[in-house]
Amino acid sequence: RNLKALEAIYNEKTGRVMSKYFRFPEGNYSIEAVKCVNSLGYKTIFWSFAYDDWDNSRQQNKDKAIKKIIENTHNGAVILLHPTSSTNAEILPTLIAEWRKMGYTFGTLDELTQE
Repeated sequence: RNLKALEAIYNEKTGRVMSKYFRFPEGNYSIEAVKCVNSLGYKTIFWSFAYDDWDNSRQQNKDKAIKKIIENTHNGAVILLHPTSSTNAEILPTLIAEWRKMGYTFGTLDELTQE
Protein backbone atom coordinates (compact mmCIF):
# COMPACT_ATOMS: atom_id res chain seq x y z
CA ARG A 1 0.00 0.00 0.00
CA ASN A 2 2.79 2.47 0.89
CA LEU A 3 4.66 1.79 -2.35
CA LYS A 4 1.57 2.47 -4.45
CA ALA A 5 0.99 5.74 -2.55
CA LEU A 6 4.63 6.70 -3.08
CA GLU A 7 4.32 5.97 -6.80
CA ALA A 8 1.28 8.26 -7.03
CA ILE A 9 3.01 11.09 -5.17
CA TYR A 10 6.15 10.72 -7.29
CA ASN A 11 4.10 10.84 -10.48
CA GLU A 12 2.11 13.84 -9.26
CA LYS A 13 5.22 15.81 -8.25
CA THR A 14 7.46 14.90 -11.20
CA GLY A 15 5.10 13.93 -14.00
CA ARG A 16 7.18 10.78 -14.44
CA VAL A 17 6.71 7.10 -13.72
CA MET A 18 8.82 5.92 -10.79
CA SER A 19 11.39 3.20 -11.47
CA LYS A 20 10.41 -0.03 -9.78
CA TYR A 21 13.42 -0.97 -7.66
CA PHE A 22 13.31 -1.69 -3.97
CA ARG A 23 16.06 -2.00 -1.36
CA PHE A 24 15.01 -3.35 2.00
CA PRO A 25 16.11 -0.96 4.77
CA GLU A 26 19.12 -2.36 6.60
CA GLY A 27 18.86 -5.44 4.37
CA ASN A 28 16.13 -6.85 6.62
CA TYR A 29 13.69 -8.89 4.60
CA SER A 30 11.62 -12.03 4.60
CA ILE A 31 10.63 -14.30 1.72
CA GLU A 32 7.06 -13.08 2.14
CA ALA A 33 8.17 -9.44 1.90
CA VAL A 34 10.19 -10.14 -1.25
CA LYS A 35 7.18 -11.87 -2.82
CA CYS A 36 4.96 -8.91 -1.90
CA VAL A 37 7.35 -6.34 -3.39
CA ASN A 38 7.81 -8.46 -6.51
CA SER A 39 4.04 -8.85 -6.92
CA LEU A 40 3.84 -5.05 -7.18
CA GLY A 41 6.25 -5.19 -10.12
CA TYR A 42 9.41 -4.19 -8.22
CA LYS A 43 12.85 -5.73 -8.63
CA THR A 44 14.52 -6.25 -5.29
CA ILE A 45 18.07 -4.88 -5.14
CA PHE A 46 20.59 -6.04 -2.57
CA TRP A 47 24.17 -4.92 -2.16
CA SER A 48 27.26 -7.09 -2.32
CA PHE A 49 29.35 -4.82 -0.12
CA ALA A 50 28.57 -2.31 2.61
CA TYR A 51 30.93 -1.02 5.22
CA ASP A 52 30.37 0.70 8.54
CA ASP A 53 29.56 4.18 7.18
CA TRP A 54 26.03 4.78 8.47
CA ASP A 55 27.02 6.11 11.89
CA ASN A 56 27.91 9.75 11.26
CA SER A 57 29.70 10.00 14.61
CA ARG A 58 32.12 7.16 13.69
CA GLN A 59 33.37 7.97 10.20
CA GLN A 60 36.49 6.17 8.98
CA ASN A 61 39.41 8.20 7.73
CA LYS A 62 39.54 8.66 3.97
CA ASP A 63 42.51 6.40 3.21
CA LYS A 64 41.15 3.51 5.27
CA ALA A 65 37.71 3.82 3.68
CA ILE A 66 39.12 3.89 0.13
CA LYS A 67 41.32 0.86 0.82
CA LYS A 68 38.47 -1.15 2.29
CA ILE A 69 36.08 -0.34 -0.55
CA ILE A 70 38.61 -1.00 -3.32
CA GLU A 71 39.64 -4.31 -1.72
CA ASN A 72 36.00 -5.41 -1.78
CA THR A 73 35.28 -4.38 -5.37
CA HIS A 74 34.50 -7.20 -7.79
CA ASN A 75 32.74 -7.74 -11.11
CA GLY A 76 29.03 -7.07 -10.70
CA ALA A 77 29.51 -5.34 -7.36
CA VAL A 78 26.68 -3.33 -5.88
CA ILE A 79 28.39 -1.14 -3.30
CA LEU A 80 26.25 0.54 -0.68
CA LEU A 81 27.53 3.97 0.33
CA HIS A 82 25.27 5.96 2.63
CA PRO A 83 24.68 9.56 1.50
CA THR A 84 24.92 10.96 5.04
CA SER A 85 28.59 9.98 5.34
CA SER A 86 30.90 12.99 5.00
CA THR A 87 33.77 10.59 4.25
CA ASN A 88 31.86 9.05 1.35
CA ALA A 89 31.22 12.48 -0.14
CA GLU A 90 34.94 13.26 0.04
CA ILE A 91 36.18 9.95 -1.39
CA LEU A 92 33.64 9.32 -4.14
CA PRO A 93 35.60 11.12 -6.89
CA THR A 94 38.72 9.13 -5.93
CA LEU A 95 36.77 5.85 -5.91
CA ILE A 96 35.25 6.51 -9.32
CA ALA A 97 38.65 7.36 -10.80
CA GLU A 98 40.22 4.26 -9.24
CA TRP A 99 37.42 1.97 -10.47
CA ARG A 100 37.80 3.39 -13.97
CA LYS A 101 41.58 2.75 -13.83
CA MET A 102 40.74 -0.84 -12.81
CA GLY A 103 38.61 -1.17 -15.96
CA TYR A 104 35.20 -1.01 -14.34
CA THR A 105 32.27 0.76 -15.93
CA PHE A 106 29.05 2.05 -14.44
CA GLY A 107 25.45 1.51 -15.38
CA THR A 108 21.96 2.37 -14.32
CA LEU A 109 19.82 -0.23 -12.61
CA ASP A 110 17.77 -0.43 -15.81
CA GLU A 111 20.93 -1.36 -17.73
CA LEU A 112 22.29 -3.71 -15.09
CA THR A 113 19.08 -5.67 -14.46
CA GLN A 114 18.04 -6.37 -18.05
CA GLU A 115 17.22 -10.00 -18.48
